[in-house]
Amino acid sequence: MVSERMKGLGTARSVIRELFEYGKVRASQIGAENVFDFSIGNPSVPSPDAVNETAIRLLTEQPDQIHAYTSAQGALDARERFANSLNRRFNAGCTPNRLYLTVGAAASLCCVFNGLTCPGDEFVVFAPYFPEYKVFIEGAGAKMVLIPPEIEGFQIDFDAFEKALTPHTKGVLVNSPNNPSGVVYSKATLERLAAILTEKSEAFGHPIYLISDEPYREIVYADFEVPWVPHIYRDTIVCYSFSKSLSLPGERIGYVFVPKEVTEGADVYAAVAGAGRSLGYVCAPALFQQTASLCCDMTADLNIYEENAKLFVSALREMGYHVVEPGGAFYLFPRSLEPDDVAFSERAKKLDLLIVPGSGFGAPGHVRVSYCVQTETIRRALPKFQALADSYK
Repeated sequence: MVSERMKGLGTARSVIRELFEYGKVRASQIGAENVFDFSIGNPSVPSPDAVNETAIRLLTEQPDQIHAYTSAQGALDARERFANSLNRRFNAGCTPNRLYLTVGAAASLCCVFNGLTCPGDEFVVFAPYFPEYKVFIEGAGAKMVLIPPEIEGFQIDFDAFEKALTPHTKGVLVNSPNNPSGVVYSKATLERLAAILTEKSEAFGHPIYLISDEPYREIVYADFEVPWVPHIYRDTIVCYSFSKSLSLPGERIGYVFVPKEVTEGADVYAAVAGAGRSLGYVCAPALFQQTASLCCDMTADLNIYEENAKLFVSALREMGYHVVEPGGAFYLFPRSLEPDDVAFSERAKKLDLLIVPGSGFGAPGHVRVSYCVQTETIRRALPKFQALADSYK
């Protein structure tokens, strides 16, 4: 006998991964240059040279130390560097003993959900959302409460949100810049969210934690600003990853930050650490604890994503697609040209154009297009998008 839930997760990939794996098979059949794969968020720009140089230097200078265990929550000197960076950039009031280093943002979220969840707890998520949130929340023994998308701009439907809050609400998850829409929540939006959470926390007699999932924080475009959420709402817990900002998705390094202002913050941090222990998420990769902390004020050359976004949005709109302008990240979330987004994605697949159905993100009638690819790939793909549009005329 095995866990049926775990067997199901292990035998059925996410819709994103399923399409990505299909693309690899198809590329082996007809050549990678003939497959236009916009399925996965794999950064296309290289890491800064300093990242590789730092890793090589550490391997050379510390061959007997760099692969050793660190403290469960991460090496103190690495946490000090991360804390100093947050304080320089955001006046975050961060100390090393409020940072828990993790195997990417996924592990950060799992540590938070598992650390916070008590029997009967619920977490509110706004659609469109990263599909693994549901896996993480339910894996912690909690219930995910989904707020339907506001499809004109993918902002928050506050009426639906307020109705969803109950005494069982333990936390609310925000992801801005957003995967899959690329939308950025404005300061005014977050202030309204904070006001509601403050009112409801007082009414229910317990804090409602705001979990800010921020792997795309640095990928923001000229006309947009990503506010520092803990300055807007006291009970904010930050989950972060260097996968996107430093183009290090395969190295799996991130953190949980529990600000000192958080209600029962010492207990929350201890619970996050305890969840890390329970899940086996102790001692994040030691080499990249050091490498990322020494390079944490840098980013890869992120300008290419804004160039790609402008090219894509302009071209798709000319073809008749409805596209909400992204403010960051590297995703578009256009409406499918028929109500059935799965059928639309399958029709695109016949053109070797790989785009992910929006149903998996809680927003039927849309598709996710990941444009963290070479600009020339987008240019060569545009005739495919035109052919897809023409097939509906």
